[in-house]
Amino acid sequence: MRILVACEFSGVVREAFSALGHESWSCDLLPTEIPGNHYQGDIRDILYSGWDLMVAHPPCTRLCNSGVRWLAERNLWQEMREASEFFKLILNAPITKIAVENPIPHKYAVEIIGRKYDQVIQPYQFGHGETKATCLWLKGLPFLKSTNIVEGREQRIHKMSPGKNRSHERSRTYSGIANAMAAQWAGCLTKRAPDAGESAPLNLLSTLKVGHNLENVSAPNPAQVA
Repeated sequence: MRILVACEFSGVVREAFSALGHESWSCDLLPTEIPGNHYQGDIRDILYSGWDLMVAHPPCTRLCNSGVRWLAERNLWQEMREASEFFKLILNAPITKIAVENPIPHKYAVEIIGRKYDQVIQPYQFGHGETKATCLWLKGLPFLKSTNIVEGREQRIHKMSPGKNRSHERSRTYSGIANAMAAQWAGCLTKRAPDAGESAPLNLLSTLKVGHNLENVSAPNPAQVA
């Protein structure tokens, strides 16, 4: 399967799918932290390039319920609308199987996106003794099943001091969740050599339809990511 992990610089989800034999690519405005298939640039450059499955992590700062108070106090309504439209663009991409993850959204974002999330998961359901409610909007995919419910309900991310490290940690997917996504949504794919007369797969970047910006939606500034 061709897997796109949108708005990910950590490489955690990408590598979970790659480990099972899938052709997985991450995409973000930032460079990848882990060497691997990564397109550094606007996700809309490669969104319409024939992916089988996409897991996306669009910027959440202006969408999450925990920050709703700042919309009025700092007049951030336009940034919220742009972020919501960007989220909606990703959710409605012409890809058969899609999972979009974000924190619990406020009502204004839900109204623009068009629907609420389908599922809420926690790290402690996947082997990490922490709490961090993560919502999943699903298309063509089943609910993600718990793999290893453990003790511990630490709010590690919430307690971190403000700064660059906190924003990066907030956006990084827990490995247990990433592994569950790969195993349950794509499964293990045994790699094989092409049969006689069969062409070897092309490097994916050579087939990307770069520049297919079908919607006039501004990508949120990465500096806004919590």
